[in-house]
Amino acid sequence: MTLASVQQQMPDYSGEGQQEKNQSVTTEFFLLGFQVSQRYMHFLFCLLLMAYFITLCGNFLIITLVSVSKNLHTPMYFFLTQLSISDILLTTNIVPIMLRILLNNGGTITFKDCITQLYFFCATEALECFLLTVMSYDRYVAICNPLRYTSIMTRSHCETLTIICWLFSFSITLSDTIAILMLMFCGSNIIDHFFCDLVPLLEISCSDTFVVQLEVYLIGIPVVLIPSIIIVISYIKIIATILKISSRTGRHKTFSTCGSHLTVVCIFYWTMFCVYVFPTKVETFNVSKILSLLYTVCTPLINPMIYSFKNKDIRNALEIKMNRKIYF
Repeated sequence: MTLASVQQQMPDYSGEGQQEKNQSVTTEFFLLGFQVSQRYMHFLFCLLLMAYFITLCGNFLIITLVSVSKNLHTPMYFFLTQLSISDILLTTNIVPIMLRILLNNGGTITFKDCITQLYFFCATEALECFLLTVMSYDRYVAICNPLRYTSIMTRSHCETLTIICWLFSFSITLSDTIAILMLMFCGSNIIDHFFCDLVPLLEISCSDTFVVQLEVYLIGIPVVLIPSIIIVISYIKIIATILKISSRTGRHKTFSTCGSHLTVVCIFYWTMFCVYVFPTKVETFNVSKILSLLYTVCTPLINPMIYSFKNKDIRNALEIKMNRKIYF
């Protein structure tokens, strides 16, 4: 099913029906999805389903290991469990609907479900930004102020930072959702995407979206810009501190404690900046969909892998639990 064929199936609003079109309000949207041939549809469906399953297993594994392993009861792993919860919420919000749309080569979603999906998508993305920022702050204190680390990153302080991240992300993105609700959708209801993203919704709105776009950019300052600056400054100071270490082994050991986090930060912000901050004029919808897949499916998938394979503490905790099960 192509975009042209979908448009042909839509009612004809020409002539006398034009007035009805202008007065009608869209109650559901049609998500085009990937519009792949039957040959690749089932392969892509199985691939994404497997990715979703591995994502859930990997993130639940990290949450379980941190919960039951006393040596992982540290601020860094406490924030890691919050990141895993955020990844689970993000993929669960996107992937099940995407799989249904993919299997049917397109599908409808009600206006209410679309707005709900948009809200939770924006909230979990903002939450990930804040959590990655807090994790960079944790690494900064651990490396640049090691003697004061335990007194600064107390349990109550970590819990307070986490609560602020959750409340701020789910409250600040509510204004975006309300702004979208104030728009009129009375023309085409076809969304050339696999989920209800902000940009495609603004493109099909028949209202003036200038105020909404301005609001989105303003909200992007505390959600994206400020966290990015904090992360960059934190790692500049971290690198400067590491370079002062005389031993090469010591430098490598110190940097390895933040290598996993830095890798996740680079992947997450690179894909998000490509789609939302620096979109190119020649970028097609297909390129945008692929980039969207990276941060909605691939990033939550590889996050637990990066922290598992590159983190000695996680590997050791997993080996201990596996050996206990084998022993008993």
